[in-house]
Amino acid sequence: MHGILSLGSNGEFYGLDHEQLMILGSLVCGAVGCVASTASIVPALVVEIFVLKAMAASVIRTRDIGAGNVTKLVNQIVVAINIAAMSEAFVLASKVGVQPELVYQAIRGGLAGSTVLDAKAPLVMDRNFDPGFRINLHIKDLSNVLETSHEVGEPLPLTAAVMEMMQALKMDGMGDCDHGSLIRYYEKMAKVEVKR
Repeated sequence: MHGILSLGSNGEFYGLDHEQLMILGSLVCGAVGCVASTASIVPALVVEIFVLKAMAASVIRTRDIGAGNVTKLVNQIVVAINIAAMSEAFVLASKVGVQPELVYQAIRGGLAGSTVLDAKAPLVMDRNFDPGFRINLHIKDLSNVLETSHEVGEPLPLTAAVMEMMQALKMDGMGDCDHGSLIRYYEKMAKVEVKR
């Protein structure tokens, strides 16, 4: 994954010409660069800004070919760790008898608040684990994250821990559930269920 950053400097990438790269960039950025429902696209290829702006709320060119892939990996780290932190916190609240809904309302406007918290907490409390982003897909992405980190010698202990949690959920038959199912990993250990 890391090696892709050096590819394409002469305008060629696996035999594709510049125009084909622009089309591929639009498709790739649209498919893998969208973040949440506000659809921010982080293009790694040179594409027309007006085309991207028609598809997204914001357009940020992070560098040359490959930078968008790395940006997507970084996004997946932040999302995975945020869901794990939310899960750990809400299981603790439930275990000691504090209503998760009240905890959510209390913390969402402060520093602990996030787009991930607002997207996942209500679903978790409603016990809705229908796939928005599947555990299996997040495992694939975290595998790419860890492969890249190993190539460059960067330890990612939190990401590795969340990867193992997701692997455990997959082994429990939850690979096709939403990644918000991370809460079930904590619930299983604490013998408690987080709900409204």
